[in-house]
Amino acid sequence: MLYCDLNCDLGEGAGNDAAIMPFLSSANIACGGHAGDADTMKRTVDLCLRYSVAIGAHPSYPDREQFGRVDLLGSSVKLEDLPGMIGEQVVALQQVCAAAGLRLHHVKPHGALYNRAAKDAAVSALICETIRAIDRRLILYGLSGSCMQAEAERLGLPFCSEVFADRTYADDGSLTPRTQPNALIEEGEESVRQVLQMVKEGAVRTTSGKVIPIAAGTICLHGDGRHAVAFARSIFEALKKEGISICSC
Repeated sequence: MLYCDLNCDLGEGAGNDAAIMPFLSSANIACGGHAGDADTMKRTVDLCLRYSVAIGAHPSYPDREQFGRVDLLGSSVKLEDLPGMIGEQVVALQQVCAAAGLRLHHVKPHGALYNRAAKDAAVSALICETIRAIDRRLILYGLSGSCMQAEAERLGLPFCSEVFADRTYADDGSLTPRTQPNALIEEGEESVRQVLQMVKEGAVRTTSGKVIPIAAGTICLHGDGRHAVAFARSIFEALKKEGISICSC
């Protein structure tokens, strides 16, 4: 039987967390970097508990103004700052989980930090080492086939290959930059087609029309997208119709 995880970035103030949660098997919760605070973390954790959704930390550069989508490494953030920066955010959510009698399940970097780690082995290594020092059982959610996967495997950290339901791909398997006009998928049918191709065929069609291999352990949907709730429902229903089991990594 085919199976996959369906995750979403939540606790970011988009206002639709409760509507999306029934369709998910895991959630990535903002923990103070680009968004989120103690109150939003608690409320989102409570929602996850209600719907039996696995809880993940979503750490980022400390940059609320630009929503963590600008790479600050080398300017206001130094390489040696990363362990403390990431660790503080992960532990903050871990403590919220512990207070609710729950265990943190995974960690997924956010935005520019995620994109940097996907191509930067040194950054990926620091992320993996930081996560491993907090809890060796934590799973790193990272871009399929990226440096994050290689470093996690090298350091013995559990890894789940992530693909995207609402983003397009370049020929090298990276996400099309948001600065380009075709970076986001805006049509629900197109999103469902891409998800089913990735899960059933282990492949994705890039913006150039090339079909490349890809491993789909978990499918990400951005909670702040204009069509986030509709996409989540459509993808959930399409996976169920195809007999694909939805469960956390």
